[in-house]
Amino acid sequence: MAKIASLIKKINNGNNPMFQKLYGSNSAVLNEQADRYKTLMNEFAEVYKTDDVELFSSPGRTEIGGNHTDHQFGRVLAGAVDLDNIAVAAKNDSSIIRIKSEGYPEFQVDLSDLEIDEAQFYTSGSIVKGICARLKELGYEIGGFDACIEGRVPKGSGLSSSASFEVLIGAIISHLFNDGRLDPVENAIIGQWSENNYFGKPCGLMDQTACSVGGFITIDFEDPSKPIVKAVDFDFQKSGYTLVITDTGGNHADLNDEYASLPIEMKSVAKELGKEVLRQVSMEDIVKIAPSIREKVGDRAILRSFHFQRDNARVVEQVAALENNDFEGFLKMVIESGYSSYMYNQNIYPVTNVEEQGVSLALALSDMVLHGKGAWRVHGGGFAGTIQAFVPGNLVDTYVSTLEHVFGEGKCYKLFIRSQGSVKVEL
Repeated sequence: MAKIASLIKKINNGNNPMFQKLYGSNSAVLNEQADRYKTLMNEFAEVYKTDDVELFSSPGRTEIGGNHTDHQFGRVLAGAVDLDNIAVAAKNDSSIIRIKSEGYPEFQVDLSDLEIDEAQFYTSGSIVKGICARLKELGYEIGGFDACIEGRVPKGSGLSSSASFEVLIGAIISHLFNDGRLDPVENAIIGQWSENNYFGKPCGLMDQTACSVGGFITIDFEDPSKPIVKAVDFDFQKSGYTLVITDTGGNHADLNDEYASLPIEMKSVAKELGKEVLRQVSMEDIVKIAPSIREKVGDRAILRSFHFQRDNARVVEQVAALENNDFEGFLKMVIESGYSSYMYNQNIYPVTNVEEQGVSLALALSDMVLHGKGAWRVHGGGFAGTIQAFVPGNLVDTYVSTLEHVFGEGKCYKLFIRSQGSVKVEL
C-alpha cells in the first residue's frame, strides 16, 4: 500500500514507464491519464477516509481473428486495448466489499453470504460475489475492501466492459489478499464462471482472457473445458498503425434470432456428419455432403460452415504472420476474414431490415479510404454495432473524419493493442 501523495508524485504527470505501457507515448494522453488517476484517488480519500491505497487497471478487448468460431470449438485471436477500467482500492479489515463506480451509487457485498441469489442476477454485486465465492472454493484468501472505479471501456462498444470489470476485481483481490498469485488465465476463468453462475449470463472465455492476459492472444477452444491460451509475441505500438473501432449504431433489440441462427445453422451441418460442432469435421467433409443436405439445412448453413472452416484456419496463419513480423500479410488476412463474414457468414446486416445497413456502409467507407493501405472487418457478433480497422498513421485523421461524417462525432475510438492485461499499476 502507498500514500496517495506519494503515488501522485510517482505518476509524474504520466511521465513514467508503466503509464507508457498502458497508454502509449503521447504526452497529452499521458497527462490526461495522470489527472484521471489523481481525481479518482482524491475521490477515494473523500469517500473512504483513507489515503493508503493501491492502483489497478484492466483493459477492454477487441476480437481480431476468428469471427463466430468460438461456439464451434474453434480458434480466436484477440487483443487488449488501451481503453480501460481503473480502480483505487484498499483493504478495510472487515467482511464487507464496498465499491463506488463513477456515475453509480455505491454497492456492497457481504462475504459472510456467498450463496447464489437469482434476485441479484445482472448486477455488478452478483459478479463480485461470484468471483469471491469461486476464489474461496479454490483456496484463495478473500476479504473486505473499498474501491473507487472509473471506466473508459464503453458499454455496447463490443470492447467487453463487463469482462474488463470482472478481471479487474480478480486482480484487486489477488494483490490485496494473495500477493498477486492469481494467474491471468485463472483470473479469466473465474470471471467467466461468475458471469455464468452468479450474473446469470452464458458467455465464452475469449473476452475475459484477452482483458486479463494483455497483448495479442490466441485461444484454441477445441476442448472447451481446457482452452489453450497463447500470448503472441508482437509489439503493435511499433507497427505504425492505429486500431480504430467505429460504432455504427443500429438497434440490437430485435437481433436475438439473427445471433441464434449462427450456431444453430453451423451445428446443423455438423449434425449431418454425425458430429456436434464444425471443429470436428473438415471442409472436405462438408463439400462432399453438400449436394445431399442443401434442402434439409439450407444453403446459408453450408456457406456459414465454409466460413468457419476457413476463418478457423486463418487464425493460425494470422498468428504466424504476427510472430514473423509480417504485418502486411496479417492485414491481408484481416480483409479476407472480413469478406468471409460478409459473403459466407452473412452477419453484416439483418435479413429482416435490409434498409438499415450501418455496418455495410462503414465497411464500404473503410474500403474507399483504406483500399490497399490498411484493413477492415466486422467486429464481434455483427448485424449492427461496430467495425474494426487498422489504419496507417498518415490516414488516421482522414479515416476518422470520413466515418464520423456519416455516423456522428465521437463514434470512432482510436486505440492500440496494449501489452498489459489486468494489472496492479506499479509505479
